Amino acid sequence: MPDNGAVTGPDVLHPRLPSPLREVTDDRFARHGIRLLLKRDDLIHPELVGNKWRKLAPNLAAAAGRPIVTFGGAYSNHLRATAAAGRLLGVPTIGVVRGQELAARPLNPSLARCARDGMRLHFVDRSTYRRKAEPEAREAILRACGAEDAYVVPEGGSNAAAVRGCRALGEELGDVADVVAVACGTGGTLAGLAAGLSPGRRALGVAVLRGGFLAGDVRRLQERAFGGPRGDWRLEERFHFGGYARVPPELDAFAADFERRHGLPVERLYVAKTLYALTALAEEGAFPRGSTVAAVVTGRPFPEPGP
Repeated sequence: MPDNGAVTGPDVLHPRLPSPLREVTDDRFARHGIRLLLKRDDLIHPELVGNKWRKLAPNLAAAAGRPIVTFGGAYSNHLRATAAAGRLLGVPTIGVVRGQELAARPLNPSLARCARDGMRLHFVDRSTYRRKAEPEAREAILRACGAEDAYVVPEGGSNAAAVRGCRALGEELGDVADVVAVACGTGGTLAGLAAGLSPGRRALGVAVLRGGFLAGDVRRLQERAFGGPRGDWRLEERFHFGGYARVPPELDAFAADFERRHGLPVERLYVAKTLYALTALAEEGAFPRGSTVAAVVTGRPFPEPGP
């Protein structure tokens, strides 16, 4: 790694691994003979939370101290995590943000956190953003950022390195649960989780976006990471509540009730949808009596609730 003042790798950030596993007693599951476990990936690191750590750590190592360019929307958890990693490791970061119109507005709290952590924000129009995976469009974006030699991490952090990093999540769970559920935005965590679980165990991805494209993305990610399909997984696409960042009153009330029952702050965009889906599926009889179901808690609410 070049001597540019950066710390030598993500392990110096002292992640808490394996993340804790907690059983909770919830009558909505217990009355169906189902045990509910929470895989507390939100406790891995105070700033690189949950699956963001698992995805970023291998990419930070691959970047080898080079500047990192990545992509996200105005409220992207991935952008915040990348910015925090850059600050902690002394690595320059550039965030390509969807929406040129945002450049003339005050930064929202999420983007303001990125800027405070030293991330340079580069806003692009939505048409250009949609084409960011095309080589010519990506090269033009990198030139505009002055970052042609940077290490590029895709939106949501999902690439082959990230998928291999998320395999450890499945390996940590092993055979403790029959079904392990995780929220899916770009599919990388599900692809890795399924690969790491013990034979006979199933991964369930809860889509947080509309569109029906995730299954193909997961298959492609596993192909790039492992050369072919791995593990038993499926997607549940009924619980996106209208799409990414949509939190209607029904979902917010469910999350608030779960917080009161179990003393766990529930992140609304991903974690709440996972827990809601599992509760609904238990009521529908989707899990046989005697099953153990685990939910991966991939993040915490932002901004963090006060004391």
